[in-house]
Amino acid sequence: MDARQHFCELLAHLQAQIKGEEGFTLAYSAEQSGFVRFNHGRVRQAGQVQQSYVTLALYQGQRHAESRLALGGTLEEDLPRLQQALQQLRAVLPTLSDDPYLRLNREAWRSELAVDATLPDSAVMAQQIVSAASGLDLVGFLAVGPQYQGFASSWGAFGWYAASSFNLEFSLFHDNGQAVKSAYAGEQWDAQAFARKLEDARQQLAYLGRPAKALQPGAYRAYLAPAALEELISLCSWGFGAQALASGGSPLQRLFSGNAELSSRVTLEERIEGGLAPAFTAEGPRQALRLVSQGRPGERLVSSRSAAEYGLIANGACSGEYPLSLRMHGGELDEQDVLQRLGSGLYIGNLWYGNFSDLPAARLTGMTRFATFWVEDGQIQAPVDTMRFDDSLFDVLGAQLEALTREPELLLPGGTYGARQTGSMALPGALLSRFTLTL
Repeated sequence: MDARQHFCELLAHLQAQIKGEEGFTLAYSAEQSGFVRFNHGRVRQAGQVQQSYVTLALYQGQRHAESRLALGGTLEEDLPRLQQALQQLRAVLPTLSDDPYLRLNREAWRSELAVDATLPDSAVMAQQIVSAASGLDLVGFLAVGPQYQGFASSWGAFGWYAASSFNLEFSLFHDNGQAVKSAYAGEQWDAQAFARKLEDARQQLAYLGRPAKALQPGAYRAYLAPAALEELISLCSWGFGAQALASGGSPLQRLFSGNAELSSRVTLEERIEGGLAPAFTAEGPRQALRLVSQGRPGERLVSSRSAAEYGLIANGACSGEYPLSLRMHGGELDEQDVLQRLGSGLYIGNLWYGNFSDLPAARLTGMTRFATFWVEDGQIQAPVDTMRFDDSLFDVLGAQLEALTREPELLLPGGTYGARQTGSMALPGALLSRFTLTL
């Protein structure tokens, strides 16, 4: 039985069981994933995971409760489990208090998308990776396969999403223990595109054999590769949420209150098409939103609970009110011209261990690592010792932003705790007039 049919059979069973004023929602998630770990350029561990879960929520008036179930994949196993969960929720509901901020979407909406993308299986991809990495100490992790998400309600809502993707995160290690980190992700595996990624990392690896350059704390010209920019933006992305902004706890509070603005080069949007997230949440159909328009604040992400509490209009945001498919518009800088435009300064491929040093000021701190290079006259000269940075997002994407690369890079979450994460970011690289290192 395929995943969609499995979901529909569970849904049909529930619809036949509902009594009186009861209502329900049913959220479904499943994956058929291949995982491969690499070390010293060879496969060290490989496996397959097939799993599916449902979250059943039962409603009566303003009372609600939910239960999450691991499924076995056959109706003979799963229907009795679902029925038992329904009975348990029925027993719990009378003991609960009314929820004053419950605002159910009772519309009979429909959203269905199955992306037709055929990927090689993990064994074929692993073979290509090992072959391309011959002679290199490649360490990495590959996750590949289809993922499914469904949502339905007793009021007629139905959403289905199916897509296949891959995410390869890898590092090339030098004999001295230093490493270059890179990643390749998407919906269509292209062995040549991976070879180009690997070749870029191989070229950077050669510079790691040179003596490291020690820098004094201070402000330096810098280029942040898309993966480095992701570390900064992901820390602040929850700040677009209505609850965070209404309560005054958002790191983007100054932007939305009019006390700060970003560079006119910065446009951020929550997109529906082109990302790797369903076009719906448990709140209903998602909406395409312009979160920042040419440096100025735009729309915010509003869940139904925030809409009820703050008198707003919900727009299908997930309960956490963070972007699921964030995209930053690119600029006019060609990637091959990055080093020449940088001139002398820092080329930063990744930032690590990011955190807030001053949340209201969107001030972020963390470490440089994995192939940060010193560049002079448009040429890489030496690796740079690991240092701590401390700078504000309002400055990095504000007055300090000189240019953005032309083509945003698709970046997928690498988390697999419990299940592979969905969602994506598409970000360009950023050329900065200065970036502050503190120690």
